Amino acid sequence: MFRVAGGSAEEEARSLHDWLLLDRNVRRSGHIEMASSSPPAPGRQGAAILDLVSLVLGTGINAASLGISIATWRTTRPQQPTVTVERADGSKVTIAGASPHEAQRLLEQLLGEQP
Repeated sequence: MFRVAGGSAEEEARSLHDWLLLDRNVRRSGHIEMASSSPPAPGRQGAAILDLVSLVLGTGINAASLGISIATWRTTRPQQPTVTVERADGSKVTIAGASPHEAQRLLEQLLGEQP
């Protein structure tokens, strides 16, 4: 799961979501969708703000490719947002002001793909 901080959280999350959908490797190897960090209000069917990007990875993509994609997306934003990547087990890394190489290393570490 990706949580984006900086600017409008929903706008930045949508931008990252769209960016990942354009990445052929991510799209082919994962399931990407928007999500909300808060449960729906009582009596409402859906979340008011979609501010998370959920990515379920299959086989065929590695952390290096994902790290490069996220780092490249960050460079396209007027102010590079902070991106927190969290696994289902609760472990997470935060990419803030990191170089593309550092973003790649952090994701490799999180996903257990360090050489």
